[in-house]
Amino acid sequence: MRTIIISSALLFSIASFAQNSIKTMFYNVLEFPELNPNRISLLEDIVQDYAPDIFMVCELQSQEGADAILNTALNGDPSNGNIYSAAPYFENQSGGGDLQQALFYRNDMFVLENTEIINTPVRDINKYTLLLNTTSQDTNPIRIYAYVTHLKSSQGGANQQLRLSMVEAFVNDTQQLEEDAYVLFAGDFNIYTSTEPAYLEILDQTNNIAMADPIDTPGAWNNNEDFRAVHTQSTRTSSSGFGGGAGGGLDDRFDFIMVSQNMMTDTNLNYKTDSYKAYGNNGNCYNNNINDVNCGGTYNQIIREALYNMSDHLPVVMELETDQEIVILNTPQHGVTQPFSLKNTLVSDILTIYTPQASSKDESFGIFNTLGQEILQFKTPTNTTVLNIAQFAEGVYYITNKSSNQTLKFLKNF
Repeated sequence: MRTIIISSALLFSIASFAQNSIKTMFYNVLEFPELNPNRISLLEDIVQDYAPDIFMVCELQSQEGADAILNTALNGDPSNGNIYSAAPYFENQSGGGDLQQALFYRNDMFVLENTEIINTPVRDINKYTLLLNTTSQDTNPIRIYAYVTHLKSSQGGANQQLRLSMVEAFVNDTQQLEEDAYVLFAGDFNIYTSTEPAYLEILDQTNNIAMADPIDTPGAWNNNEDFRAVHTQSTRTSSSGFGGGAGGGLDDRFDFIMVSQNMMTDTNLNYKTDSYKAYGNNGNCYNNNINDVNCGGTYNQIIREALYNMSDHLPVVMELETDQEIVILNTPQHGVTQPFSLKNTLVSDILTIYTPQASSKDESFGIFNTLGQEILQFKTPTNTTVLNIAQFAEGVYYITNKSSNQTLKFLKNF
């Protein structure tokens, strides 16, 4: 369902220029910020060099870290305006650990319609729904469903099974999407070979949303020089002196951005050929430090020094193209109410509502049936509100924030 946040974009004037490409980046930011908060200047250099329109991360440890990424790394240059916004930050809901995923986006290109948390046996998968601003938005809306994950690390059968369980949670969630939905699945997958069950499950073409690996490079990636151009970990031969992370040099392909199969051919929104890169990898740094002088090429020494000191992973980047005209708003969307989200949109007894930490407390909400009748009013005294709706009849319901008029749909079943 389209929310009031969409219409709020109409309050801002449209720029005199447009574009038809979208730059995406995923990055494992290595226990940020607690491992070393001074790395923020390095991250600023990296993201400003690539200038992503959608920036997805894992190993984020706190709201403070998310704020630093938004306010310093992305919006630190005042001449660019505050063109980036952050999706609501949520602590991990799945078991232990303090490593979270997050998404940042160009607020002059996208409207964030929804954020959902998908529980798994290890850690959450974050799901974000982004609406692209286009001249044909009313008649041909382009929505991107971006899932950001950090699969279980390490080798061994038990860890492979946990990675598979997490991927199955992703696949199960995509069952509710339309078959032609545009889906990104990005993260640190910690997968060693294309024969691993988790990788095969992602690419299972019988799934409701068939996925594709944009560079289609199957094989045993781990410690294999044949795949040196796609390796993303480790940027360092030794972790000594960094306080954490992995060493061993560049010899694993752990980091991915997968796309739904339709995005390989659909001119409405498609993967831009040859745009997928292990950012900073010149293809000549196998088992070496990424900043070694012998690893020169397209990515210069300055950016490789920043990557070496920022994280033990390289980012992965990829561009998307559309035949629609993307509208760039003149004015960033300051003051737009951050969207609330639901833990699940298919519920039986318990409905969990998340409101951003930046939101004011005691916001008023209403739940309506398909006849438009309000059947429940409530307020959100905290950022997580849990409602018992066991007494609701089976069917479709709508929950509305009465301050922003944002509305989400959920299905009550037994």
